[in-house]
Amino acid sequence: MSAIDVVGRYGAAAAAGDMAALAATLTKDVVWHQPGANQLSGDHVGPDAVLAHLGRFMELSGGTFALETESATESGDLVATTVRFTAAREGAGTLDQHGVDVFRVEGDLIAEIWLIGEDQAAEDRFWG
Repeated sequence: MSAIDVVGRYGAAAAAGDMAALAATLTKDVVWHQPGANQLSGDHVGPDAVLAHLGRFMELSGGTFALETESATESGDLVATTVRFTAAREGAGTLDQHGVDVFRVEGDLIAEIWLIGEDQAAEDRFWG
């Protein structure tokens, strides 16, 4: 399975809200690197931590957080996706940005994920 196929499985599971299938695409020591200086920032290690982290996006946004993958390309074990993400929070307004997510794949599983948003300062203000 190619790296881009692995990331495609992850994306399909996320889009379907199938957290068990999403967790099955991750290595046991996966690292999710969340940039910025807000309550979501930092490294989240392991599938359980990644799932909890994703749940926080939904919790903080009252279920409005949405992510759309616009394109994907691969180079060896790396996959870069362009994305659009949106959310709304009471008292914080709305967030609507584009970004790049970079995945490092080991075998048939995702080992590392980096996120890059177009306006980190706006994201930090939004998430608090």
